Amino acid sequence: MLYFIKNDGVFAWRVRLSSAYILLLLLFSPFTEARAQGIQIKSVIMEAKENDLTLSLDAKIALNPTLEQALEKGITLYFAIKFSLVDARWYWRDDEIVRGKYRVGLRYYALTRQYHLSHPSLTQNFNTLIEALQAAGQLRDYPLTVKPEMRPDTEYIASLRIWLDLTRLPKPFQVEALGSNQWNLSSGKLEWRMHQPTPGQPFQLREQ
Repeated sequence: MLYFIKNDGVFAWRVRLSSAYILLLLLFSPFTEARAQGIQIKSVIMEAKENDLTLSLDAKIALNPTLEQALEKGITLYFAIKFSLVDARWYWRDDEIVRGKYRVGLRYYALTRQYHLSHPSLTQNFNTLIEALQAAGQLRDYPLTVKPEMRPDTEYIASLRIWLDLTRLPKPFQVEALGSNQWNLSSGKLEWRMHQPTPGQPFQLREQ
């Protein structure tokens, strides 16, 4: 008799433990899903080619349900990439020695069920959102604007940021975006110190 009473207690304890575990999953799964959205810079490469500097990068872009629904409604999402180099000695002046800004648009066409990626000089089509976002987060050998004042013996502060450009949205959606964090998608500003790359010795920065 004592044997069955003891097992009933263990069984009840296991049921309560399982229920608590399921409750924790239900409570924290939305939080985990929310954290998955955003833009994460994975790697940056700067190369010196003849008299020019080029920028290549890889970033991971993840959309939340609000932005995915906007795509399904035919809204084009524009992602902007901005890079700059400032002389570390005159950082407070914000005088850019090297700069570059790139924008790519992402749109979904319900008729063909394809995602359309528009670059300044080319277009791409993808069957899945994952493929389109992967391509949107890639930039290869983009030429940067370099001032003659740049010198190899000077230390510079580099900054890079990728974000969803809300100024390109239709006016009604811009108003909606102002009062909602669901439209705030950005990598934040990534900064580091570096010298001018030399030919054959590219500068590389990778996620730690």
